[in-house]
Amino acid sequence: MEIIILITIIFYLLSTAGYFAYLFRQKNYLQQTGYYLLAAGFVLHTMALAYGFIQSGQIPVKNLFETLSIACWAIAGVFLILQYKFKLKILGIYAAPLLTIVMALASRLPKEPVQVENIYNNLWFIVHIIAVFIGEASFALACGVGLLYLVQEHAIKTKHHGFFFRRLPSLELLDSTGYGCIVAGFTMLSVGLVSGFVYAKLVWGKFLSWDPKEVWAGITWLLYAALLHQRLIAGWRGRRAAVMAIIGFAAVLFTFFGVNFLLKGHHGEFTRW
Repeated sequence: MEIIILITIIFYLLSTAGYFAYLFRQKNYLQQTGYYLLAAGFVLHTMALAYGFIQSGQIPVKNLFETLSIACWAIAGVFLILQYKFKLKILGIYAAPLLTIVMALASRLPKEPVQVENIYNNLWFIVHIIAVFIGEASFALACGVGLLYLVQEHAIKTKHHGFFFRRLPSLELLDSTGYGCIVAGFTMLSVGLVSGFVYAKLVWGKFLSWDPKEVWAGITWLLYAALLHQRLIAGWRGRRAAVMAIIGFAAVLFTFFGVNFLLKGHHGEFTRW
């Protein structure tokens, strides 16, 4: 499987090169090359995860390497769908390097699964994991769109119509794409939390044990719920929505890394290394 992971990283790296070439040259074939290279990497990545699942009979999230790998897989998959729907070509300069860096770092981590209780075969657990990671992948891309929005807005406000102004899309497209990411992410995170509660009831006998990960997942959910509420009721769009998307993803990162490394709980099994 290691050779598949290595080739996957190479495809993501080549995709990064294609997207950065597109950023500077603005030739559509360069963007298409980056897109297809990332898609090829995603296919190989899917094969690697499927191989791990077949070998162990369990969804591969039993250490930090596997958890980061499935997180990158989700980001790649959501990006491909997002690109197809919104045609936001420039987002590849955020997604491709992110995938390359995280997968390259993850590949240096120990790959031997941590020996834990055999609790990974439950259907509710699989739904929980996949839904949560797709939701967080959507939030990661919403953060990237938010960053691009702020860069373009700054270029417009300062009337510095230079490098990025000519290469980034309209604020309207960036705003609508970011909103689509957050709606998708919020929906999937909701599915992930509900399936997680059901799974917890089956395994530990109660829906909620106030594990630090559960608490911070709830805080993250509330942040995005507040953002969506304010957008629908108070008309939060543009800069406010972009900033909140970045803040929300910071909460996602703390929930993913900070809670497991700084606080104790039964979710820590997934990020041991």
